[in-house]
Amino acid sequence: MATPRMRTFVGGLVLALLAAVLSGTAVATERENRLSAIFTWSSTGPLISPEPDTDHPIVSVKDPTVFRYRNRWQVYMTTANTAGAWSLAHTSFTDWSQAADAPLTFLDANPNIGNRYAAAPQVFYFAPQKLWYMVYQTGPPSYSTTKDPADPGSWSAPHTFFDSEPPVLTENKGSGFWLDFWTICDRTDCYLFFSDDNGHQYRSRTTLAEFPNGFRDTEIVLAEPNRFDLFEASNVYRLGHSGRYLMLVEALATGSDWRRYFRAWTADSLGGTWAPLADTEANAFIRSNNVTFQDGAPAWTKDFSHGEMIRDGVDQTLTIDPCRLRYVYQGLDPAATGSYSQLPWRLALLTQTHSSC
Repeated sequence: MATPRMRTFVGGLVLALLAAVLSGTAVATERENRLSAIFTWSSTGPLISPEPDTDHPIVSVKDPTVFRYRNRWQVYMTTANTAGAWSLAHTSFTDWSQAADAPLTFLDANPNIGNRYAAAPQVFYFAPQKLWYMVYQTGPPSYSTTKDPADPGSWSAPHTFFDSEPPVLTENKGSGFWLDFWTICDRTDCYLFFSDDNGHQYRSRTTLAEFPNGFRDTEIVLAEPNRFDLFEASNVYRLGHSGRYLMLVEALATGSDWRRYFRAWTADSLGGTWAPLADTEANAFIRSNNVTFQDGAPAWTKDFSHGEMIRDGVDQTLTIDPCRLRYVYQGLDPAATGSYSQLPWRLALLTQTHSSC
């Protein structure tokens, strides 16, 4: 039988262990809150390249969304062909070393999507409905759904999020367009972020229960007088379990070489105010001046453009490990010229080489 002294000792031990666990959690959370403001990266060479065939004379692959499913990497992407038409494709592989040899499947073969304008996909699992969503451009923001994201032929026909363009966008986009739509949710709400190629970053909101319907309260959350400083291709992620969020937006380096790079901001909530983290040409989140290439290879690209972070899971919270950042991006030969649709974009993988953790 346990004596009072023994019970006191065991109780004290349990409390000490609990305090240690809570302390460890607090330390981990504090690390996530202190995401480094200085970033350095190592890049692979091109891993996924265009694979044209008779019916698909594509010249580029771009705008990747990537997730792990059924022990394989699943990548959806935009393609552009010699006529300047945009569409979607999918590939899958077990390890990144196999990416170059993995075949592409073109989504125009899916009768629900067909031979239409479609671009800039984002794929995630919406846990409340046990359903996968692909958010993408068909002009306005659209979505398709499936039970099996490994099967590109299973996506439904697209549905639009809005009946019409939000007035705040119409009033501010100038000669730009709404594009590069990005969905992320917290415990109560879902948010749709997007750009306008005119120096504005927007946010719309609906409730978790209403999603994918009911988006409203569209507002500008970031703005720049130089439209190239806040251009397009935004990503938003939850930083581990810290309760903080990271936003990336692509810019063009107008102060130097006009190459594409990423700026970064953080916020305490998805509906909150975004504070600069690494948002200048000199101290960018990702730019040619903070990227080296594996095995000392020469820089195959000086542009670091539209991509997605490797996530910790697949659900609508879009959680990433702030201590192990990896980013799949589009780059191209620095000597490439021509119209945007004909630029030879390729996909590669960045790994952070300096971490505050």
